[in-house]
Amino acid sequence: MADLRVAFGRRVRQFRDARKMSQEELAHAAGIHVTYLSGIENGKRNPGLLVIGRLARALRVSIPELFPSR
Repeated sequence: MADLRVAFGRRVRQFRDARKMSQEELAHAAGIHVTYLSGIENGKRNPGLLVIGRLARALRVSIPELFPSR
């Protein structure tokens, strides 16, 4: 399970970096705390579906795009 959290966090960070957003900007746009976003990006948090949806909307991607393909 930890590997999936790490891979998901990397995808979030990749999209955030590609959009030249800071963690603060993405956290604000997604309506979550910046320390929670940091935990997601570092694979330490397990976000629920609502948070995943908020992140996808804030990053302007679909939910499936946030999950790494194998």
